[in-house]
Amino acid sequence: MKRRRIVLLTLTALLGAALTALPAGPAAGDEVEQLKNGTFDTTTAPWWTTANVTAGLSDGQLCADVPGGTTNRWDAAVGQNDVTLVKGESYKFSFKASGSPEGHVVRAIVGLQVAPYDTYFEVSPQLSVSGNTYSYTFTSPVDTTQGQVAFQAGGSADAWRFCMDDASLLGGVPPEVYEPDTGPRVRVNQVAYLPSGPKNATLVTDATAKLPWQLRNSDGATVAHGWTVPRGVDVSSGQNVHSIDFGAFRKPGKGFTLVADGESSRPFDIGTSAYEQLRLDSVKYYYTQRSGIAIRDALRPGYGRAAGHLDVAPNRGDGSVPCQPGVCDYTLDVTGGWYDAGDHGKYVVNGGIATWELLSTYERELLARTGESEKLRDGTLAIPESGNKVPDILDEARWELEFLLKMQVPDGRPLAGMAHHKIHDEQWTGLPLLPSDDPQKRELHPPSTQATLNLAATAAQAARLYRPYDGAFAARALTAARKAWTAALAHPEMYASASDGTGGGTYDDANATDEFYWAAAELYLTTGEKQFADHVLNSPVNTADIFGSLGFDWGRTAAAGRLDLATVPSRLPGRDSLRHSVVKGADRYLATLQAQPYGMPYAPDGNIYDWGSSHQILNNAVVLATAYDITGGSKYRDGAVQSMDYILGRNALNISYVTGYGEVNSHNQHSRWYAHELDPNLPGPPNGTLAGGPNSSIQDPYAQSKLQGCVGQFCYIDDIQSWSTNETAINWNAALARMSSFVADQG
Repeated sequence: MKRRRIVLLTLTALLGAALTALPAGPAAGDEVEQLKNGTFDTTTAPWWTTANVTAGLSDGQLCADVPGGTTNRWDAAVGQNDVTLVKGESYKFSFKASGSPEGHVVRAIVGLQVAPYDTYFEVSPQLSVSGNTYSYTFTSPVDTTQGQVAFQAGGSADAWRFCMDDASLLGGVPPEVYEPDTGPRVRVNQVAYLPSGPKNATLVTDATAKLPWQLRNSDGATVAHGWTVPRGVDVSSGQNVHSIDFGAFRKPGKGFTLVADGESSRPFDIGTSAYEQLRLDSVKYYYTQRSGIAIRDALRPGYGRAAGHLDVAPNRGDGSVPCQPGVCDYTLDVTGGWYDAGDHGKYVVNGGIATWELLSTYERELLARTGESEKLRDGTLAIPESGNKVPDILDEARWELEFLLKMQVPDGRPLAGMAHHKIHDEQWTGLPLLPSDDPQKRELHPPSTQATLNLAATAAQAARLYRPYDGAFAARALTAARKAWTAALAHPEMYASASDGTGGGTYDDANATDEFYWAAAELYLTTGEKQFADHVLNSPVNTADIFGSLGFDWGRTAAAGRLDLATVPSRLPGRDSLRHSVVKGADRYLATLQAQPYGMPYAPDGNIYDWGSSHQILNNAVVLATAYDITGGSKYRDGAVQSMDYILGRNALNISYVTGYGEVNSHNQHSRWYAHELDPNLPGPPNGTLAGGPNSSIQDPYAQSKLQGCVGQFCYIDDIQSWSTNETAINWNAALARMSSFVADQG
C-alpha cells in the first residue's frame, strides 16, 4: 500500500507580483526551445521578477539585485510563465548563472504557474562554487501550457546580485541514462558483522563457476579464505551473483575487506560497538523531529533550531487549530508531537504505529532473555528530559503520546472520544523550509476509526509501561484508551478520504478490522478484562495468516497485536497458538531470506518494491527476532541479524540506507529542514536516519526522470527531490530502532 502522496510545491505567495502573460508556447517536439529570450541580447522581456527585485541587462546577461532579509527562497524570484510541457517528454534545462558575492544559492525550478503550484523539477546549485554552467534533463509528468521556469534567490540575510544567461528549456532531447555508481562488485554490510553472528556477502560477477575469496584485515593480511557459491540471476536486481559465507571467522577487528574476482569490498568491522551506537542514534532522531519545542544545539550540535508551530509569526501555530470547513466548530491545542516525515504534518495513524514500535522496543528489552533495558535507561539519549529518572526512550515516546491524546475529540462534542486523523498545512509548502518559518494555516482533519484505534492501542500500551514512573499519566492514558475504544465501536467505519491529500498525506485505509484487533489486544494486555479478550478471540484477524511479504505498517497493524499477545505475559486462551503463528510467519521469512542472494526476508510479488521497503524488510526481521525470543532457536536470531546486512550496504546499489553508517550511505533524504543539499546553511539528516529505500512505483518526478524501467533494488536515488524513494519517516526509523536494539543485544 502506498504510504502517501507528497508533492513539492512553491507557496501561493511566490508569484504574488503581477506576471506577464504570454501566448501558449510551441508544442514540444524534437529539440524545440520552450523559453523565449533566454540569451538576453536586447531585452529582459518576457521574464518577470517579484516586486522586490530590480532586474536589467548587464553585459548581455539578465542581472537582478536581490534584497537581503528575506526568509524563503521564493521571496525573491525571476521567471518566465506560459511554458508548454508535454507529459512523458524529456527536456534539457540549462542555464549560466553567477552570484556576487560568490557562494549564494539559487533554486531553479520548472513547475506550474497556477495553483497548486506543483514543482516538476528543481535544483539548487551554490553559485560560483560548483561552476557557472548548469545542465539537467528531466521528464515532464504532465501536459500543460501553464508551465513556469523560475529562479528563486531569496532567503539571504544580505543583499546580493544574481546574473544569468543562456537559459534554455529544450524539448525532444533524449533523456540522460542514469547509471548509479555501485562501487566494488563485492557487496557487504559496510558497518559491522557480529563476532558470533552470520557473515554473508554478495558478489556481482559474470562467472558461473565458483571463485576463490579472501578476508583481509586492516593490514591487508589474509585471515580467512574459501569459495563463492554461484546463485545465478537474482530477480531483485537482474544481476548474476554469487554468495560468500565467512561466518566461521569470529575475531573482532576494524577495517576488514573481502576480496573476490579481482574486487575488494568496502571496509567493515567485526564487533558490536556500531550497533550499540545505532541503537541510540536511531532513537535520538526523534528529538530533532519534535514540534513545539526549540531544539537545543547543545544537545544536537548543528541541529539547533527555533520551535516550530507555536503561534509565533510567521507560523499560524498549533495552539488553537480549527477544523477544515464543515468538520467541527471548535479548535484544539495540538502542539507537540513529532513531524511525521519530511513535511510539517502530524498524523495519528503513523504516529501511532511509530510510538508502538518504540514502546515495544523498550518492552522487549524488559521481557526478552537477551534484553538489556539498562541500555535505554535515563540519560542515554541526551534529550531535555534526561535526568528525570525515567528511561529516555519512554520520555521521547511520551512527546508523541501527549500529542496523540490532544487529538481526541473533547467530551460534549459530536464524536466525542474519536481522534482526528491528522493536522497539517492548508496547502503544500516547498523545500527547504524550517518548521518555524512555515506560514501556512493549520487545519484539523475529520476523525477516523483508524486514528481512534491507534490512540486506543498506544495509550493502553503506555498505561502499563509508564505506571512505574508516572501513575497519573498512566491512568490518564488508560482513560483515553477506553474512551477511544468505546467511540470506535460506535463509529466503526469512519475512514479517512483518499482525496484529502492537499497540504499533507492522506493515510487512507478502508479496513479497520486490524486496528480493532490491535487495540483490543493492547487493552487486554494492560487490563486483563474479559471484554477485550472476547474481542481478540472473536476477531477473524486472530486466526488469520497476517505475515505477508510486505510486512506490517501503519495500514497493516494486525501484527502489532499478534506480536504483543505472543510475548507480553497474559492468560489469554489459545496464547500458545498465537506464539506458534509468529514462529510460522518467521519460518516463511527465513525461507525468503535464504532464497534471496542478497539475504533479506523480503520478496514482494512481481518484484514490485513498495514505498518504504527499507522499513518493511526491518519489520519482517522483527518477526524473526520475535520467533527467536519465543523459541530460542538460533536460526531465527541469525536470520534477524542477517537482515541488517541489506540495510547497511549488502544490496545491489552498494549503499547503506542509514545516514552516517557505512562508507557510502544515504544522506540526502527528502526533508524540509534536513536540507543541506538545497541550502548549505542547513544540516543533512542526523546520523541514524533511515531512508525509505527502493520503490518500484517511483511516484516523484525526479525519480521518474532517472529511474524509468528500474528493476527492484535499483528503484532508488539518494536525492532530496525523490520523495517516493528517499524520504525519512518516524515509522521507518522506529523499525530501525527496534532491530538495532535487538542486534546490539546479541553481542
